[in-house]
Amino acid sequence: MHTKRNEVTAVPLLDVGRQNSPLRAEIDAAIAEVSQSGAFIQGPACREFEAAVADYCQTAHAIGCASGSDALLLTLMALGIGPGDEVILPSFTFFATAGSVWRLGAKPVFADIVPETFNIDPDDIEQKLTPSTKAIIPVHLFGQCARMRQINEIAAAGNIPVIEDAAQAIGARYQSRLAGSLGTAGCFSFYPSKNLGGFGDGGMITTSDDQLAERLRMLRNHGQHPVYQHDVVGVNSRLDALQAAVLKVKLPWVDRWAAERSQHAERYAAAFASRDLSDTIVVPAVADDCQSVWNQYTVRVQACRRDALRQFLADRKIGSAIYYPIPLHLQTCFAALRYETGSLPNTEQASQEVLSLPVFPELTPAEQDTVFDAVAEFCRTMPIEHAA
Repeated sequence: MHTKRNEVTAVPLLDVGRQNSPLRAEIDAAIAEVSQSGAFIQGPACREFEAAVADYCQTAHAIGCASGSDALLLTLMALGIGPGDEVILPSFTFFATAGSVWRLGAKPVFADIVPETFNIDPDDIEQKLTPSTKAIIPVHLFGQCARMRQINEIAAAGNIPVIEDAAQAIGARYQSRLAGSLGTAGCFSFYPSKNLGGFGDGGMITTSDDQLAERLRMLRNHGQHPVYQHDVVGVNSRLDALQAAVLKVKLPWVDRWAAERSQHAERYAAAFASRDLSDTIVVPAVADDCQSVWNQYTVRVQACRRDALRQFLADRKIGSAIYYPIPLHLQTCFAALRYETGSLPNTEQASQEVLSLPVFPELTPAEQDTVFDAVAEFCRTMPIEHAA
């Protein structure tokens, strides 16, 4: 039976419903257990999930909090980062990475990226070091770990803590070690679009530093320890027990979902190569010592054609996204830092070329074929001079 020409097969960028539906009964039971217990704040569900994440990430501690953004903020607070301090981080990342630094009165120092992986360039980190550098935040962007060996060597030479922004990278590996176990601390987000997504916001900090873990637990709960005794001023950032219950159900599936994302990524790469679309599409690369979990499948498209391709896909009800269209160093809120266009060339080029395509685990072969066909049609029918 032939599909009518005017019928369109929609392909979403992400469909969390497909992932949650098979687990609904188990999730409902976990939520009901919390509801019946009445332990909604830092109860058994939270402790059990924290223990499960620490075991999964191979760290001594996992400390739940209200969001991935708060995970970064709390870690910086626990390390004593404040006014006059500098923190080196990529500009090509989600806003929270730099926003957490700014909120504490510290100075974000933006480093450029490695073009092939979109991750922070260790060589540029080294160039940006000053006596005021008090932390380095590498971001494991799109599910692939940054070059942590080099970054840790640079940091160790200056006794500088390394905070992994692993919001997009739970389960990712670098030289056989898991994201979240590679630095002083690792920060995770459980926003619904992440590889391990909850039913709302949630975050986690992993570390094997006992003293840091103790301070993080205190800071997330208004800085009190014991109850009603406050030696420091903290924040209210506790992981909701209902979210912990949902996430504990989903955690055992993370590796399987990552493997399915990897299969999709391999299929994309093979299809784009077989159709010889290299004049328009550059597929993402994975470093030899990394195992990506493909939170996003982000291709490069010639800057003059990227937005046209995105619109072309949207017209055919195919989801895509641009992560990130404006680098952080060029955002208005950071104008006081006086970065200019051209100061981070690899970052700025990436922001003009990146386009993320559907890669969620439940994506079907037919849906992926729809994406292939649409991209190939665009390349065939939209010459460069017509796409600008």
